[in-house]
Amino acid sequence: MAFPCTFIYHISYVSFSVIIILSLMNVPVDEGLFISMLLKIMNAKKTIELGVFIGYSLLATALALPQDGKIIAIDPDKEAYQTGVPFIKKAGVEHKINFIQSDAMTVLNDLIADGKEEGTLDFAMVDADKENYLNYHELLLKLVRVGGIIAYDNTLWFGSVARSEEEEMMDFERAGRVHIMKLNKFLASDPRVELSHLSIGDGVALCRRLY
Repeated sequence: MAFPCTFIYHISYVSFSVIIILSLMNVPVDEGLFISMLLKIMNAKKTIELGVFIGYSLLATALALPQDGKIIAIDPDKEAYQTGVPFIKKAGVEHKINFIQSDAMTVLNDLIADGKEEGTLDFAMVDADKENYLNYHELLLKLVRVGGIIAYDNTLWFGSVARSEEEEMMDFERAGRVHIMKLNKFLASDPRVELSHLSIGDGVALCRRLY
């Protein structure tokens, strides 16, 4: 069976033994392919990713962008990012990526202070510390262009958002649920964005900037 050449890189990545072991924290394949299709439909050229981990969504994004596309990729854990670098290099898309080892808040504030990136980004992918999702939202609305999209990952949070607070949960589920519930409620009433919540992977909230 023949696959499109870019799909071969997806298969190669997710079949690697180390990647499989770490896959719980990775964007699932169906979500990566969805993001790739969305970026192509948008004709996106300039994106930002908060939370890279081992880089599968980053690879999917880089493959979807044109040769002159650019991604600002931010994560404090460079060692995790390096795990996926061989696959990024093999796919020939390393030149599109500007990896910054840092916490996302610092970089976002620096980009806004600089002023050059304001309103220039086509797409933002957020898969980072859940307690800062609302803070990221305010900053990204200054960087993403009108009509651009901000995608928030894990907005179903293992299905906990649909369960009552009294139900038994693991500590990390309960802690994350609080932040995700706040985010979901806020996005639903934010007049600056048009919201679509998808039940793909662990939930993805797509926010299209209106003004």
